[in-house]
Amino acid sequence: MADGKGIEFPRDGYEGLVFDLDGTLVDSMPVHFAAWCEALEEYGAAGVFQEDVFYAMGGRPTQDIVAILNGEFGLRLDPVAVAMRKRDAFLRNLSEVEPNSEVVDFARRQQGRVPMAIATGGTRLVVGRTLQMLEMSDLFEEVVTADDVARGKPAPDIYLEAASRLGVPPGKCLAIEDAPSGIEAARAAGMMVVTVPMPMRVF
Repeated sequence: MADGKGIEFPRDGYEGLVFDLDGTLVDSMPVHFAAWCEALEEYGAAGVFQEDVFYAMGGRPTQDIVAILNGEFGLRLDPVAVAMRKRDAFLRNLSEVEPNSEVVDFARRQQGRVPMAIATGGTRLVVGRTLQMLEMSDLFEEVVTADDVARGKPAPDIYLEAASRLGVPPGKCLAIEDAPSGIEAARAAGMMVVTVPMPMRVF
């Protein structure tokens, strides 16, 4: 589990906060990986998505990942069908997701001080249920998902959209991220970035 210990959050120097969700605000990555394994096995592609590769691709939209797997392994998986199957498997085990307490506590301390948004590669349905289950829906003025932008992480679109909705210039926003693609996206948008340590796992 990622407990976020050792994160240094700056006290000032920003006018808006933009948080990633999976792996940052919530420790959901093991549940997501299990859902991936279940979905891919059902479509005859068991074992093609290794756990280390999964973590390296954290933050990318599901359909984008399926397209990448198709290209790398010569598969013809239907990105929409696999994404729906993976979504259903994840939601079935949503109760296993836990908050990343240090990051959530930071967000709660900032509530009312600066506007805050979520910028996530998840879909609106899954993100909404995750926030509702963990009682975090009230924390954020805006929630931007993969459904809201043309290009997912590592493109900067989702972070630029979040800044626009908050009414804060990207250069005045602080992004909180855990995954390489998300960090790249936030930096490409011109934001300052605090990196949440990824969980230590043996591959």
